[in-house]
Amino acid sequence: MYSSKITGLGYYVPENVVTNNDLTQWMETSDEWIQERTGIKERRWIDPKTEDTTAVMGAKAAKIAIERAGLTKDDIDFIIFATLSPDMYFPGGGVQIQDLLEMPTIGALDVRNQCSGFIYSLSVADQFIKTGMYKNILVIGSENHSGGLERSTRGRGVTVIFGDGAGAAVLSRNEEEGKGILSSHLHSEGKHAKELALIGPSTNRWVPEIIADNDPDDVSYFPHMNGQFVFKHAVVRFSEAIIEGLQANGLQKDDIDMLIPHQANLRIAQFIQKKFALSDDKVYNNIMRYGNTTAASIIIALTEAWEEGKIKDNDLVVLAAFGSGFTWGSVVIRW
Repeated sequence: MYSSKITGLGYYVPENVVTNNDLTQWMETSDEWIQERTGIKERRWIDPKTEDTTAVMGAKAAKIAIERAGLTKDDIDFIIFATLSPDMYFPGGGVQIQDLLEMPTIGALDVRNQCSGFIYSLSVADQFIKTGMYKNILVIGSENHSGGLERSTRGRGVTVIFGDGAGAAVLSRNEEEGKGILSSHLHSEGKHAKELALIGPSTNRWVPEIIADNDPDDVSYFPHMNGQFVFKHAVVRFSEAIIEGLQANGLQKDDIDMLIPHQANLRIAQFIQKKFALSDDKVYNNIMRYGNTTAASIIIALTEAWEEGKIKDNDLVVLAAFGSGFTWGSVVIRW
């Protein structure tokens, strides 16, 4: 059986920077309030005057990742696209990537696992490569949150957190023993689905209801999050996923060279870092600059960490995520 290895990384974020102070034009908040609760200082939001969309950003990140892998678009065998904010209700973003990059008529799969989307996508890609079905798979996480956020005091608990951006990785067949993805671990608990969700629009609440209601107090079309409930579950599930990955490979927490958690909240990441007694140079966070970019957050952070030389050959890299669903998981990589 083959193993899989990340051979190319890339990311793209919109140029438009939205600071905490900028948000005060829409809602009652402050830089101090936001930083204290989330650690976020600024985020990127798409400027509507630009061409950027979820798919377009994903394509821009993908081009960088493919080039860095030393490949061309024609070398890619399959596309996996993770997002909660597709350009269209259907079809999904994967086929848009195939078109935007003018790729051969390869398969394209969409993953809708929100904050855990990239972890799930990487795991799926790993299985395809391990079985020998594909040699090079393009895995993308991309989000356009700003187009669907409630920019008001009522919605600030969610709106201040999220940003736009995309990241991409090329996963390739690897025959070097002990290198690449060592294992992946995926979980879900659907009974908590509505604690972090966007209820409508959906096929249960579609255009006729939207038109008929016309209710300014209807918040079902904006994301909802029970913040404290999510936080309490996140710190538990993050830890479980990391421990599970280490135990599956006979490793200890001291073996971790770089932990890249999903960038949900800096306080969560700091809690996990303290629990595992990891030094600052062994955990990478960039939520301060980008906010929570959901399916894109881990891959953007992974790319930045690699670009900055914080990930070196033979390092043990652990990726972990928790989010809506609830879903969570981890991927353990020997770089």
